[in-house]
Parts: sequence; C-alpha cells; structure tokens
Amino acid sequence: MTAGMYLTQGLHRAARATGDKPMTVCADRVRTFREVADRVARLAGAFGSLGIREGDRIAMLSLNSDRYSEYLLAVPWAGAVVNPINIRWSAAEIAYSLRDSDTRVLLIDDTFLPLLAELRSNASDLDVVIHCGDGPTPAGALGYEELIEANKPVPDAHRSGSDLAGIFYTGGTSGHPKGVMLTHDNLMTSALGSLASGFFLTSGGPLLHAAPMFHLADLAIWLAQVLRGGTHVFVPAFRPDWVLQAAQAHQISDLLLVPTMVQMLVDHPSLPDYDTSSLRMVMYGGSPISAALLERAAQRLPTAAFVQAYGMTEVSPVATLLAPKDHDDPTLRRSGGQAAPHSEVRIVGDDDAELPRGEVGEIVVRGGHVMAGYWGKPEETAAALRGGWMHTGDAGYLDDRGYVFVVDRLKDMIVSGGENVYSVEVENALARHPAVASCAVIGVPDERWGERVHAVVVLAAGQHAADDELREFCKSLIGTYKIPRSFEIVDELPTSAAGKVLKRDLRAKYWTGSDRSVG
Repeated sequence: MTAGMYLTQGLHRAARATGDKPMTVCADRVRTFREVADRVARLAGAFGSLGIREGDRIAMLSLNSDRYSEYLLAVPWAGAVVNPINIRWSAAEIAYSLRDSDTRVLLIDDTFLPLLAELRSNASDLDVVIHCGDGPTPAGALGYEELIEANKPVPDAHRSGSDLAGIFYTGGTSGHPKGVMLTHDNLMTSALGSLASGFFLTSGGPLLHAAPMFHLADLAIWLAQVLRGGTHVFVPAFRPDWVLQAAQAHQISDLLLVPTMVQMLVDHPSLPDYDTSSLRMVMYGGSPISAALLERAAQRLPTAAFVQAYGMTEVSPVATLLAPKDHDDPTLRRSGGQAAPHSEVRIVGDDDAELPRGEVGEIVVRGGHVMAGYWGKPEETAAALRGGWMHTGDAGYLDDRGYVFVVDRLKDMIVSGGENVYSVEVENALARHPAVASCAVIGVPDERWGERVHAVVVLAAGQHAADDELREFCKSLIGTYKIPRSFEIVDELPTSAAGKVLKRDLRAKYWTGSDRSVG
C-alpha cells in the first residue's frame, strides 16, 4: 500500500458529515450515505470471506444500478481491483478480458445471465459468481443481498496512491482489447482536477446515470459526485423516455451523454411533455458534436449549460474541458476546450517535437491522471507513454489561446489525391443539412484517388435527400476536395456501448481483401 488519495475518501467523508442524505436512488430503493457505507463495508467483508486478497480482480457485468455504485466502492474497500465489463461485448470477448486479467470474481445481473454458462467454460480463473439482479439467484451463484446480510462490516483496506484501482478494457480497435491500468491517484487526480474547473458539476444537484457505468466517462462523473457528497440517480440504460421520466421525478440537475444520446433525447417526440427545467448541466463527450445538434439541444433544453470533455480511458479520462461560456463562441464550440486544471496538453510531430500553434499533429497529454500502463503489454505501454507523455492517437492543433481542436483520429484521416481530409470537418458540414439526422465519413478505396471520401448518412424521419443535393449543400461549407464523392443511406450507424460510431465496422466491407486497410 502507498500513501495517497483513495477512491473511498468521499464516502467516508459524506457518511460522517451528511450521513442521512440520500446517496443512491434506483427504482424504489433510496439509501443514505450512512446506509451505503455500511453495505459497502459488508460487501467488502463478503469478498474477504470468499478468499479475495489484495490486488485481486473483481469484474462487474451489469446494467446501471445502485449496486454498480456499491461495487465500485466495495472492491477498493476490500483492497481489490475493479474490472468493469463492456456490456456490448460477446461472451467470447468478455471471457478474453476475464482470462487476460486473471479475474476471480464476477458480479452479474439478470440481463446477462444467459451468457453465464459460456463465461464459466471459457474463463478458467473465475472462482465465484455473484448474482446482483432482482430475480432469483441461479444455481452455482451467490446472492448479492444475502452476502451483504450474512457478513459483518470490515475496515477499509485503504488501498491508495499508486496502487492499482482498476483495469479498464479499451474497445479493441485492432486485435484484442487492451486493459488500461489506472491507479487511485490517476482517477482521483482526474476527478478533483475536473471539479477544480468550477463547472464540472452543479453544486448540490442530483446526477443521473444514463450512460453505461462500465465506461470511464460515467465513472469519472460518478467519482466526482461521490467526492462532492451528491445524490446519484440510476436508470438501467439510456432510453430517452427513461431519462425524461427521471429528470422530472427527481429534479435532475446534471446529465452525462454522448452526442448520439443528445440527439435521441432532444429529438424525442415526448420531450415537450416533461418538465426538464431542473437541468443545469449536460456534459457530452466521447465523439465530436455537430454545431447543428448543439444548437438544437440548447434550444430544446434551455435551462441547461453544456460542457464538453475530451479525453480517453488512458487519461482517467479527462484531458480538456470546454466551458459553458465557450459554447457561445461558434469558433470555440468546434474545439475540445482547454487543458483541464490537472492536465498538460501539447501537439507533436512524428519526431515528438512540439509543433507551432495552428499546425496539426498528434495530441499528447501529461499529468497525474495518465495511466500506469497496459496490463501485460510492456512494449505497447512504452510506445504510448514515450517521453512521459500519453500519445492519444488523435490528430489536432492548439490555437493561440490554448484551445484544443481535435480534427480526427490519426488512423481515420482520409488521404484523397494527396490531400488530407479530416472526417470530422465533413461530418459537421453534412450534419447541418435539415434532412440529415446523423452521419459518419470514412475513406474507401478508389482507383483514381487512392481513397475517396464516403459518407454514410442516416436521414431524419420522413426526409429525403439525393446525393447531388447533399454535395451542393456541402460546397458552401467546406473545400471541394473534402466533399463526399459517394453516399450511402442507412437506417442507423453502428455504435459502441459508449456511443461512439464504429467506423471500422463501416469500413470493413470496402477494405476486406484490399492490399491495405485503414480499419
């Protein structure tokens, strides 16, 4: 154990200072900070009785709930390491992450019980399964509530500082997913630094968890709310009607969404039927947001300020923040904001030398929030952290005021006829067309151009738009070489559990069999 910050600090403080205040609200269950602290200490005791030792990994495969929040606190309380599982993975992908991390205990809710037999047969280190749903506990599993009831509270192990807090698997854009190792200091630095901005959360307001809790974006805002001693409200997953119902019933002040969720929420036909006037802050991130969607969201959620966070799992996850006031400036609205208080950001070229302001290069990040490394992958860790900076793989530039403009994933850059085309710029132009609900731009093989700019478009309900109409519309917004040469109309875009558009899935049918791949 090393001295330093620890994830359970906020719970200890709130249980003593405001013990009778509601900490969690989930369906008809409301629990105070004092009650949650007792349950967490008992669950940690249960882990100990099951043979869990310091540093062991404990996984969670579940939709959002108050029990997910208790898991995130009880595991470090027991001196163990969290491993939140991507809920959209197949059983084979989940089993890989369990094997790769040598995870011994799995908590699983009702939704994912159909995967349990396959997980058991493919994850040999899995000793214990704890059922944390509301239905009957299946044979061979232990009941979550029964374990809490049967075990006495134990003292907090106070695992802290540079001790490993969690392994968070990335989406696996190439090959197998990588386990990002984050320490207690990493996560606490990001949460405290974000709060230090002064606009990360509303003072005293309830936070709604609608984005998936396995994802580090939600965990970051969860931890900040724990540190503030605020109330958490849970819905199982993002559904616009669930979000609207919860916002009205619980007077939600803060909400974290990704742009695809923002779009579904503000375009939902029932939005005017609900009182959303308690909303004070909508944080978004995970992928760029179009100016058209942001304008629509501001109009339909008039009481809410908007905050953008840019980052990645490897930086726990916040690197930059775009303040509410910056959203009033059309130029700054296209940026990811300035480096967060705990973060240092610069732009480098291929030789890792810093580039002049305005020049596009790779975004790199330094600070106490940068990961300890990739689990079991020392070479990939060394490459990502060379020179002490986290190399994000994102292309961008800094303006004279230090605002970061993310222009693309480096691998998503399209090289067409020798010109670099950044897909985000094309997507922002297309998204302004009234018939376009959402879109993604990729590079596809082209005999003449090497790659051509290809747009995959979801049209708004009842709308029609011909290819030529979309091309003409773009001409007034972006250079001719950036305009899509081909279009594809689809019903929906493939997205990850975090709401990011999976461009590799869109590219696959075009690049399969090609002599090279950008996927």
